[in-house]
Amino acid sequence: MRKQTALRTVFWIAIAGALFSGYLSYSEIFNKVCALGSCTSVSGVPACVYGFVMYLVLVVVSWLGLRD
Repeated sequence: MRKQTALRTVFWIAIAGALFSGYLSYSEIFNKVCALGSCTSVSGVPACVYGFVMYLVLVVVSWLGLRD
């Protein structure tokens, strides 16, 4: 697989993950409702927020790689 194809695939998967975890984070933080039924917290922060941050990092890193 070529580098550009791999980066493009990672970019779109990361966009989808950021949208999904962003929705879960928003609904848990602002609406105080867990969209999936049961929610967990790590050090007082909802676990989906950590996923959102991770996916945002992947979006930025893959986007920077695609700019070449």
